[in-house]
Amino acid sequence: MLRSFFIGCAILAPSVGQCADAQAADTVVDVAKALMTDAEAVKFLNHYCADCHQGEDAEGGLDLGDFKAATQVVSDIEAWNRITDRIASGQMPPVDSEMPTTEARLNVVAWIRSTIHHAVCDDGARPGGAMLRRLNRAEYANTVRDLLGIQINAGHDLPADGAGGEGFDNAAETLFVSPIYAEKYLEAAQSALGHALKDPRDRKQILVAEPDDKRSPQEAARIVLSKFLPRAFRRPVDDAEVEQYVQLFDKVYEQDEMFVPAIRFAIEAAMVSPKFLFIWEEPAGPEQTLISQHEMASRLSYFLWASMPDRQLFQLAEEGKLHDKDVIAKQVVRMLESKIDDRGHRRGAKVHEFATRFIEQWLGTRALGREFKPDESVIRRFDSELEGGMKIEPVFFFEDLLAENRSLLNLIDSDFTYANSHLARHYKIKGTFRQHPKRVELPEGSHRGGLLGMSAVLAVSSFPHRTSPVLRGKWIMETLLGSAPPPPPPGVPELEENGHDDKAVSLRERLERHRADPACASCHAIMDPLGFGLENFDVVGRWRTEVDGLPVDARGTLPDGTEFAGPEALKKLLLERKDAFIRNLTAKMLGYALGRGLTNEDHCVVEAIVKKLEQDDYKAQTLILEIVNSVVFRYKQGTSDHEQSTATR
Repeated sequence: MLRSFFIGCAILAPSVGQCADAQAADTVVDVAKALMTDAEAVKFLNHYCADCHQGEDAEGGLDLGDFKAATQVVSDIEAWNRITDRIASGQMPPVDSEMPTTEARLNVVAWIRSTIHHAVCDDGARPGGAMLRRLNRAEYANTVRDLLGIQINAGHDLPADGAGGEGFDNAAETLFVSPIYAEKYLEAAQSALGHALKDPRDRKQILVAEPDDKRSPQEAARIVLSKFLPRAFRRPVDDAEVEQYVQLFDKVYEQDEMFVPAIRFAIEAAMVSPKFLFIWEEPAGPEQTLISQHEMASRLSYFLWASMPDRQLFQLAEEGKLHDKDVIAKQVVRMLESKIDDRGHRRGAKVHEFATRFIEQWLGTRALGREFKPDESVIRRFDSELEGGMKIEPVFFFEDLLAENRSLLNLIDSDFTYANSHLARHYKIKGTFRQHPKRVELPEGSHRGGLLGMSAVLAVSSFPHRTSPVLRGKWIMETLLGSAPPPPPPGVPELEENGHDDKAVSLRERLERHRADPACASCHAIMDPLGFGLENFDVVGRWRTEVDGLPVDARGTLPDGTEFAGPEALKKLLLERKDAFIRNLTAKMLGYALGRGLTNEDHCVVEAIVKKLEQDDYKAQTLILEIVNSVVFRYKQGTSDHEQSTATR
C-alpha cells in the first residue's frame, strides 16, 4: 500500500532517515503519522497544490480547492494513489513552482499512504472471488502438451492475447472468448489428438482400454473417459459427467461401429468444453473460504508452470494435503527445480515457461524482434542468432535465481549472467560457448551484471536508430520502480536530430533544449538523469566511449542533488534504495500469480511479503512461497459492496 512512499525514498532522498529505517509497512505508517499531522498535511496540499488544482480550470481536472480532511483521501483512493505517485517521484509540484523540502515531500506522501493503509488494511486482507478465466494461448498449448504427452505447439494458430491486470496476458479481464475461438479450438484439438493417436506410446496412454471379447465398446469408452476427463478438467468428475461423453461416443459409434473415431470424437468434445478451456473454481460465498484441493493444484501449476497439474500434484490433492504449508513448501521447491548439466546448461525445466512468460512481459523484452527491431543502417552485425541470445539471457538469469534461491537483488546487480556463443562474443566474454546459453561468471571490471547490463533491456528501451535517455529513464521508473511518469503533454515537438551538415551536438544538449518547456521539465528532471547513466551502452547494448565523435557523458544529477556517473554508480544507487524495486517486483509477481489486476487490499499483502523478504535476504523462493501461502492465493470470497467500492490501482 505504501508503494509510492518508497518510490520517493528510492529516487529523491537518500539521506532522509525514515527511508532507511522503514523495515515494515506498519512501522512506516506509525512514523509517518508522527511526522505529519492531518492539519499539517492539509496545509501542505493547499499551499503547494491548490494554485494549479482548483476551480473549473484545474490542471488535469484535479480540483483540490476544497480539500480539508483525510476522509477526502479515503473517498477517492484511486485518484489519491495517482497524486501520491506524482508527489513521490518529484513530478509535482512542477519544477518552476515553489518547491517543498525533500523531508516535507516525503512526509506528505507517507501521510497520504498511511491514511489509505489504515482505511484499507486494518481489517485484514480480503481475497478475490473464485477464479474464472480462459486459458491463454501459452497455457492452452502447454496444457494440451502435458495432457496428451505430445511435443507440438497446439496453440500456434490461436489469436494472440492482450495484456491486462498488472501487465500480463493471463489476466482474467482480457481473456474473453469471441466466435473465432470456437473454430480455432476445434481445429487445434483435432490436430493435437491426431498427432497423439499416431504415436503408439501416446496412443496407449490415452486409449487405456479398447473393446475385446470381455469388454464392450461402451465399457471401454467409459474406462477411457473416466481416466481422461479428470485430467482434462483438472478435478474429480462424477459418473453423470462421464456418461454425457459416453453418450457422445455412442452417437458416433452407432453410425459405423468403429471404436477409435467414436472415442476420438468424445475426447475432442471434452477438449473444446469450457471445463477444459477455462480455469474454473466453485463460486464462493460472502465468507472467506479455502479453495479446494484441486483448485490449489491448478493455481500452483498455472502460476509456476503455465500448465496443468502433474501426477504428483493431482495425487496430493486427492489425499487432501495441499492445504498443508509444509507440503506446499516442498512442492514450491520441486516446481522451481532446474538442473544444470555437465556443460553448464539448463534444459527442459518446467519452470522455464514461467521464467519466460513473467520476465518477457515484465521487462518488455518480448518486443525484441517483434515491435522493436534495431535499424540495420545503424546497427551492423545484428542477426537472429544474436537476437535470440539477447532475448533468452534475462529468462535463464531469472530461472537461475528461482532454482538456486538466490537474492532478487541480483536483478539490480550481479557477478554472473547467461550467454550463448553469439552473446558472449557480443559482450567480449572469453570462454567456450555453444548455441544454448550457460551460466558465466563476469570478469572483473565488466560493465554487465543485473538487468541494466543486459542487451535485450537496453534495446527495447531505445529507439531503433539511437539510444534514448528518456526511454531508458522511463523504463527504470516504470518497470523497476513502478512509478510510470504521465504521458507527454500534447503538442510537444520531437527531439531534434543532428543534421549531416551541422556541427555535432550531444544528445544531452539536445535534450536540455527539448525540456525547456516547464510542462516537460518535471518528468524529464527525473527520467533523463537515470537514462544518461546507461549512455555508455548503444542500442543493442555494446559498450562505447563516444558518440558522433563526442565523448559519452554518462553523468546524472537527481532532483535532490545526488550525482552519479555510469551504470555501476546507477546500480549502486538503486541498491541503496532497493525498497521500491522489491515492492514493485512483489506486486507484479502477485498480480501474475492471481491472474488479475491488484486491488488496494492486495497491496496490503504486498507489504507483508516485502517484510518477509527483508527478513530473509530477499531470497527468490521466499517471494514465491509467501505468495502461495497468502490469503489472496489460498482463499476465495464472493463480492460485496465493500469489495466493489475498493479502487484498483
